[in-house]
Amino acid sequence: MVADTKRIYLDYAATAPMLDAAKKACAEGFEHWANPSSPHGDGRAAQAMLENARRRFKTALDWDGDVIFTGGASEAIQIALTKSKPTLQYVSPVEHDVMLRFARNAKPIPVDTSGMVVPMNLNHLLKGIEEPALVAIQSVNNETGVIQDLDALVQVVRDRGSHLLADCSQSIGKMPLPDADLIIVAGHKFGGPPGVGALLVKDLRLLDADGGQEQGYRSGTQNLPYIMGMTAALEAPANWSGRATELRQHLDDAIRKEGGAVIAENAPRIATIASYHMPGVAANTQLIKFDMAGFSVSAGSACSSGTLKTSHVLEAMGTDPQVAREVIRVSIGRDTSRTHIYAFIDKWKSIFAEAGGS
Repeated sequence: MVADTKRIYLDYAATAPMLDAAKKACAEGFEHWANPSSPHGDGRAAQAMLENARRRFKTALDWDGDVIFTGGASEAIQIALTKSKPTLQYVSPVEHDVMLRFARNAKPIPVDTSGMVVPMNLNHLLKGIEEPALVAIQSVNNETGVIQDLDALVQVVRDRGSHLLADCSQSIGKMPLPDADLIIVAGHKFGGPPGVGALLVKDLRLLDADGGQEQGYRSGTQNLPYIMGMTAALEAPANWSGRATELRQHLDDAIRKEGGAVIAENAPRIATIASYHMPGVAANTQLIKFDMAGFSVSAGSACSSGTLKTSHVLEAMGTDPQVAREVIRVSIGRDTSRTHIYAFIDKWKSIFAEAGGS
Protein backbone atom coordinates (compact mmCIF):
# COMPACT_ATOMS: atom_id res chain seq x y z
CA MET A 1 0.00 0.00 0.00
CA VAL A 2 1.46 3.35 -1.04
CA ALA A 3 1.33 6.14 1.53
CA ASP A 4 -0.67 9.22 0.61
CA THR A 5 2.05 11.85 0.20
CA LYS A 6 -0.57 14.60 0.06
CA ARG A 7 -1.42 14.13 3.73
CA ILE A 8 0.07 16.46 6.32
CA TYR A 9 1.39 14.64 9.36
CA LEU A 10 1.20 16.64 12.60
CA ASP A 11 1.23 13.81 15.15
CA TYR A 12 4.96 13.42 15.87
CA ALA A 13 4.33 13.17 19.61
CA ALA A 14 2.56 9.87 18.92
CA THR A 15 5.36 8.55 16.73
CA ALA A 16 7.92 10.01 14.36
CA PRO A 17 8.83 8.50 10.99
CA MET A 18 12.05 6.49 10.98
CA LEU A 19 15.12 8.36 9.84
CA ASP A 20 17.08 6.98 6.90
CA ALA A 21 20.09 6.49 9.20
CA ALA A 22 17.94 4.37 11.51
CA LYS A 23 16.65 2.25 8.62
CA LYS A 24 20.19 1.66 7.40
CA ALA A 25 21.38 0.69 10.87
CA CYS A 26 18.45 -1.71 11.28
CA ALA A 27 19.28 -3.33 7.95
CA GLU A 28 22.86 -3.83 9.09
CA GLY A 29 21.60 -5.39 12.30
CA PHE A 30 19.39 -7.80 10.38
CA GLU A 31 22.51 -9.21 8.74
CA HIS A 32 23.83 -10.18 12.18
CA TRP A 33 20.86 -12.15 13.50
CA ALA A 34 22.59 -14.27 16.15
CA ASN A 35 21.44 -14.10 19.77
CA PRO A 36 23.81 -11.83 21.73
CA SER A 37 23.48 -14.18 24.71
CA SER A 38 24.76 -17.23 22.79
CA PRO A 39 28.30 -18.33 23.71
CA HIS A 40 29.44 -19.25 20.19
CA GLY A 41 31.29 -17.04 17.75
CA ASP A 42 28.18 -15.67 16.06
CA GLY A 43 26.64 -14.85 19.43
CA ARG A 44 29.82 -13.17 20.62
CA ALA A 45 29.90 -11.04 17.46
CA ALA A 46 26.31 -9.96 18.04
CA GLN A 47 27.14 -9.19 21.68
CA ALA A 48 30.07 -7.02 20.56
CA MET A 49 27.74 -5.07 18.26
CA LEU A 50 25.22 -4.68 21.07
CA GLU A 51 27.81 -3.30 23.46
CA ASN A 52 29.16 -0.98 20.79
CA ALA A 53 25.63 0.39 20.31
CA ARG A 54 25.32 0.79 24.09
CA ARG A 55 28.55 2.83 24.25
CA ARG A 56 27.44 5.02 21.35
CA PHE A 57 24.00 5.45 22.91
CA LYS A 58 25.51 6.65 26.19
CA THR A 59 27.88 8.99 24.37
CA ALA A 60 25.06 10.53 22.32
CA LEU A 61 23.16 11.27 25.53
CA ASP A 62 26.23 12.22 27.56
CA TRP A 63 25.13 9.61 30.11
CA ASP A 64 27.69 8.00 32.41
CA GLY A 65 25.33 5.57 34.15
CA ASP A 66 23.98 2.24 32.92
CA VAL A 67 21.61 1.59 30.01
CA ILE A 68 19.05 -1.23 30.02
CA PHE A 69 17.67 -1.75 26.53
CA THR A 70 13.96 -2.59 26.51
CA GLY A 71 11.10 -3.33 24.14
CA GLY A 72 9.91 0.26 24.44
CA ALA A 73 9.09 3.00 26.95
CA SER A 74 6.24 0.97 28.47
CA GLU A 75 8.57 -1.86 29.44
CA ALA A 76 11.13 0.63 30.76
CA ILE A 77 8.42 2.16 32.96
CA GLN A 78 7.34 -1.26 34.17
CA ILE A 79 10.90 -2.19 35.15
CA ALA A 80 11.47 1.13 36.89
CA LEU A 81 8.28 0.92 38.94
CA THR A 82 8.20 -2.79 39.73
CA LYS A 83 11.89 -3.45 40.31
CA SER A 84 12.90 -0.32 42.18
CA LYS A 85 13.82 -1.00 45.79
CA PRO A 86 11.84 1.94 47.24
CA THR A 87 8.31 0.60 47.78
CA LEU A 88 6.93 4.04 48.58
CA GLN A 89 6.13 5.77 45.29
CA TYR A 90 4.79 9.18 44.28
CA VAL A 91 3.52 9.90 40.76
CA SER A 92 2.26 13.11 39.20
CA PRO A 93 -1.31 12.83 37.83
CA VAL A 94 -0.32 14.20 34.41
CA GLU A 95 2.00 11.29 33.57
CA HIS A 96 1.44 9.09 30.53
CA ASP A 97 -1.32 6.50 30.90
CA VAL A 98 1.25 3.69 31.11
CA MET A 99 2.95 5.27 34.11
CA LEU A 100 -0.35 5.62 35.94
CA ARG A 101 -1.35 2.08 35.07
CA PHE A 102 1.79 0.56 36.60
CA ALA A 103 1.70 2.90 39.60
CA ARG A 104 -1.83 2.23 40.84
CA ASN A 105 -0.77 2.23 44.48
CA ALA A 106 1.40 5.33 44.22
CA LYS A 107 0.56 8.55 46.06
CA PRO A 108 -0.43 11.47 43.80
CA ILE A 109 1.65 14.63 43.47
CA PRO A 110 -0.46 17.79 43.09
CA VAL A 111 -0.04 19.96 39.99
CA ASP A 112 -1.09 23.54 39.28
CA THR A 113 -3.49 24.72 36.55
CA SER A 114 -0.73 24.42 33.96
CA GLY A 115 -0.01 20.84 34.97
CA MET A 116 3.29 21.70 36.65
CA VAL A 117 4.60 20.23 39.88
CA VAL A 118 5.48 23.11 42.22
CA PRO A 119 8.77 22.44 44.06
CA MET A 120 7.45 23.90 47.32
CA ASN A 121 4.42 21.62 47.23
CA LEU A 122 6.56 18.58 46.47
CA ASN A 123 8.85 19.44 49.35
CA HIS A 124 5.86 19.64 51.69
CA LEU A 125 4.57 16.30 50.40
CA LEU A 126 7.88 14.51 51.01
CA LYS A 127 8.69 16.27 54.26
CA GLY A 128 7.22 13.70 56.61
CA ILE A 129 8.29 10.46 54.94
CA GLU A 130 10.47 8.09 56.92
CA GLU A 131 11.88 6.03 54.04
CA PRO A 132 13.31 6.74 50.57
CA ALA A 133 10.66 7.09 47.90
CA LEU A 134 10.60 6.82 44.13
CA VAL A 135 9.15 10.04 42.69
CA ALA A 136 7.93 9.91 39.06
CA ILE A 137 7.70 13.21 37.19
CA GLN A 138 7.88 13.49 33.40
CA SER A 139 10.17 15.98 31.68
CA VAL A 140 7.65 17.04 29.00
CA ASN A 141 3.93 16.33 28.94
CA ASN A 142 2.87 14.33 25.91
CA GLU A 143 -0.45 16.19 25.52
CA THR A 144 0.31 19.82 26.38
CA GLY A 145 4.07 20.06 25.86
CA VAL A 146 4.52 21.57 29.33
CA ILE A 147 8.12 21.32 30.56
CA GLN A 148 8.57 20.44 34.22
CA ASP A 149 11.30 22.23 36.18
CA LEU A 150 13.20 19.02 36.87
CA ASP A 151 16.35 20.86 37.97
CA ALA A 152 14.45 22.31 40.93
CA LEU A 153 12.37 19.18 41.53
CA VAL A 154 15.30 16.77 41.62
CA GLN A 155 16.92 18.95 44.25
CA VAL A 156 13.82 18.64 46.42
CA VAL A 157 13.71 14.87 45.87
CA ARG A 158 17.39 14.43 46.76
CA ASP A 159 17.14 16.70 49.80
CA ARG A 160 14.43 14.35 51.09
CA GLY A 161 16.61 11.29 50.53
CA SER A 162 14.54 9.99 47.66
CA HIS A 163 14.99 9.15 43.96
CA LEU A 164 13.62 10.70 40.76
CA LEU A 165 12.17 8.72 37.84
CA ALA A 166 11.84 10.98 34.79
CA ASP A 167 9.86 9.94 31.73
CA CYS A 168 11.80 11.69 28.97
CA SER A 169 10.01 10.06 26.06
CA GLN A 170 9.05 13.44 24.56
CA SER A 171 12.30 15.28 25.32
CA ILE A 172 15.06 12.83 24.38
CA GLY A 173 16.96 14.21 21.40
CA LYS A 174 15.40 17.63 21.91
CA MET A 175 16.50 18.66 25.43
CA PRO A 176 19.43 17.78 27.72
CA LEU A 177 18.89 14.90 30.13
CA PRO A 178 17.77 15.81 33.65
CA ASP A 179 19.89 14.73 36.62
CA ALA A 180 17.47 11.91 37.42
CA ASP A 181 18.13 8.47 38.92
CA LEU A 182 16.01 6.65 36.33
CA ILE A 183 15.15 7.94 32.84
CA ILE A 184 12.67 6.55 30.30
CA VAL A 185 13.54 6.53 26.58
CA ALA A 186 11.23 5.69 23.64
CA GLY A 187 13.04 5.07 20.35
CA HIS A 188 10.14 5.88 18.01
CA LYS A 189 9.70 9.42 19.33
CA PHE A 190 12.93 10.72 17.72
CA GLY A 191 13.19 8.78 14.48
CA GLY A 192 14.13 5.31 15.69
CA PRO A 193 12.05 2.18 15.11
CA PRO A 194 8.97 1.40 17.20
CA GLY A 195 9.19 -1.39 19.74
CA VAL A 196 12.50 -0.41 21.31
CA GLY A 197 13.49 1.86 24.17
CA ALA A 198 15.74 2.09 27.18
CA LEU A 199 15.87 2.66 30.90
CA LEU A 200 18.80 4.81 31.96
CA VAL A 201 19.95 3.97 35.48
CA LYS A 202 22.32 6.12 37.51
CA ASP A 203 23.00 3.35 40.05
CA LEU A 204 21.90 -0.24 39.42
CA ARG A 205 21.69 -0.81 43.17
CA LEU A 206 18.39 1.07 43.03
CA LEU A 207 16.84 -1.91 41.20
CA ASP A 208 16.31 -5.57 42.07
CA ALA A 209 17.75 -8.01 39.52
CA ASP A 210 15.83 -11.22 38.94
CA GLY A 211 17.81 -12.86 36.16
CA GLY A 212 17.68 -12.77 32.39
CA GLN A 213 19.34 -10.42 29.92
CA GLU A 214 20.61 -6.86 30.38
CA GLN A 215 22.66 -7.70 33.50
CA GLY A 216 19.67 -9.53 34.94
CA TYR A 217 17.30 -6.55 34.93
CA ARG A 218 15.32 -7.48 31.82
CA SER A 219 14.32 -10.85 30.39
CA GLY A 220 14.12 -11.52 26.66
CA THR A 221 16.46 -11.57 23.68
CA GLN A 222 17.71 -8.10 22.85
CA ASN A 223 16.44 -6.70 19.54
CA LEU A 224 19.87 -5.87 18.12
CA PRO A 225 18.67 -4.40 14.77
CA TYR A 226 16.22 -2.04 16.48
CA ILE A 227 18.74 -1.07 19.15
CA MET A 228 21.18 -0.18 16.39
CA GLY A 229 18.47 1.79 14.60
CA MET A 230 17.52 3.70 17.75
CA THR A 231 21.17 4.53 18.41
CA ALA A 232 21.68 5.82 14.87
CA ALA A 233 18.57 8.01 15.18
CA LEU A 234 19.88 9.45 18.42
CA GLU A 235 23.19 10.31 16.75
CA ALA A 236 21.50 12.11 13.83
CA PRO A 237 21.88 15.91 13.84
CA ALA A 238 18.96 17.68 15.52
CA ASN A 239 19.24 21.16 14.04
CA TRP A 240 15.57 21.90 13.51
CA SER A 241 14.54 23.11 16.99
CA GLY A 242 14.69 26.78 16.00
CA ARG A 243 12.33 26.17 13.08
CA ALA A 244 9.97 24.22 15.34
CA THR A 245 9.88 27.12 17.80
CA GLU A 246 8.98 29.55 15.03
CA LEU A 247 6.26 27.28 13.62
CA ARG A 248 4.66 26.59 17.00
CA GLN A 249 4.65 30.29 17.89
CA HIS A 250 2.99 31.15 14.60
CA LEU A 251 0.40 28.44 15.22
CA ASP A 252 -0.27 29.68 18.77
CA ASP A 253 -0.76 33.25 17.56
CA ALA A 254 -3.09 32.21 14.75
CA ILE A 255 -5.29 30.03 16.98
CA ARG A 256 -5.68 32.87 19.50
CA LYS A 257 -6.47 35.35 16.74
CA GLU A 258 -9.20 33.11 15.34
CA GLY A 259 -10.97 32.68 18.69
CA GLY A 260 -9.34 29.52 19.96
CA ALA A 261 -7.19 29.02 23.04
CA VAL A 262 -3.77 27.56 23.74
CA ILE A 263 -3.72 25.07 26.61
CA ALA A 264 -1.18 25.95 29.34
CA GLU A 265 -0.06 28.93 27.27
CA ASN A 266 1.71 30.62 30.18
CA ALA A 267 3.78 27.59 31.14
CA PRO A 268 7.16 26.69 29.64
CA ARG A 269 6.39 24.38 26.71
CA ILE A 270 8.49 22.38 24.28
CA ALA A 271 8.30 23.70 20.72
CA THR A 272 7.12 20.41 19.26
CA ILE A 273 3.83 19.88 21.14
CA ALA A 274 0.77 22.06 21.65
CA SER A 275 -2.89 21.54 22.52
CA TYR A 276 -5.64 23.84 21.26
CA HIS A 277 -9.24 24.48 22.26
CA MET A 278 -11.81 25.06 19.55
CA PRO A 279 -14.88 26.41 21.43
CA GLY A 280 -18.08 24.53 20.76
CA VAL A 281 -16.57 21.80 18.56
CA ALA A 282 -15.98 18.35 20.04
CA ALA A 283 -12.50 16.92 19.66
CA ASN A 284 -13.73 13.80 17.85
CA THR A 285 -15.60 15.99 15.36
CA GLN A 286 -12.43 17.98 14.75
CA LEU A 287 -10.37 14.82 14.29
CA ILE A 288 -12.80 13.43 11.72
CA LYS A 289 -12.85 16.67 9.74
CA PHE A 290 -9.08 17.11 9.87
CA ASP A 291 -8.54 13.49 8.86
CA MET A 292 -10.93 13.78 5.91
CA ALA A 293 -9.01 16.89 4.83
CA GLY A 294 -5.70 14.99 4.98
CA PHE A 295 -4.33 16.07 8.36
CA SER A 296 -3.03 13.64 10.96
CA VAL A 297 -3.53 15.11 14.43
CA SER A 298 -4.69 13.65 17.75
CA ALA A 299 -6.90 14.60 20.66
CA GLY A 300 -6.32 15.86 24.17
CA SER A 301 -9.07 13.41 25.03
CA ALA A 302 -9.45 9.77 24.04
CA CYS A 303 -12.43 7.98 22.54
CA SER A 304 -13.18 4.77 24.39
CA SER A 305 -15.99 2.37 23.46
CA GLY A 306 -17.75 5.11 21.52
CA THR A 307 -17.79 7.48 24.50
CA LEU A 308 -15.58 10.56 24.64
CA LYS A 309 -13.44 10.27 27.73
CA THR A 310 -11.94 13.43 29.20
CA SER A 311 -8.16 13.60 29.19
CA HIS A 312 -6.76 12.76 32.63
CA VAL A 313 -4.08 15.40 32.03
CA LEU A 314 -6.59 18.20 31.49
CA GLU A 315 -8.69 16.89 34.36
CA ALA A 316 -5.68 17.05 36.72
CA MET A 317 -5.08 20.64 35.59
CA GLY A 318 -8.63 21.55 36.61
CA THR A 319 -9.72 22.26 33.04
CA ASP A 320 -13.46 22.66 32.59
CA PRO A 321 -14.79 19.28 31.34
CA GLN A 322 -16.57 20.90 28.39
CA VAL A 323 -13.38 22.64 27.33
CA ALA A 324 -11.40 19.42 27.77
CA ARG A 325 -13.73 17.65 25.35
CA GLU A 326 -12.94 20.26 22.68
CA VAL A 327 -9.12 20.06 22.73
CA ILE A 328 -6.86 18.55 20.08
CA ARG A 329 -3.08 18.14 19.98
CA VAL A 330 -0.74 19.22 17.21
CA SER A 331 2.87 18.04 17.24
CA ILE A 332 5.70 19.17 15.00
CA GLY A 333 8.65 17.20 13.64
CA ARG A 334 11.72 17.42 11.46
CA ASP A 335 9.72 17.49 8.23
CA THR A 336 7.07 20.02 9.28
CA SER A 337 7.11 23.12 7.09
CA ARG A 338 5.49 26.53 7.10
CA THR A 339 3.22 25.33 4.31
CA HIS A 340 1.97 22.53 6.57
CA ILE A 341 1.24 24.93 9.43
CA TYR A 342 -0.48 27.49 7.18
CA ALA A 343 -2.66 24.75 5.68
CA PHE A 344 -3.61 23.50 9.15
CA ILE A 345 -4.55 27.00 10.27
CA ASP A 346 -6.76 27.46 7.20
CA LYS A 347 -8.54 24.19 7.93
CA TRP A 348 -8.90 25.05 11.63
CA LYS A 349 -10.58 28.32 10.66
CA SER A 350 -12.84 26.51 8.21
CA ILE A 351 -14.00 23.91 10.77
CA PHE A 352 -14.61 26.59 13.39
CA ALA A 353 -16.57 28.74 10.92
CA GLU A 354 -18.74 25.77 9.86
CA ALA A 355 -19.63 25.24 13.52
CA GLY A 356 -20.69 28.86 13.88
CA GLY A 357 -17.50 30.15 15.44
CA SER A 358 -16.34 33.67 14.80
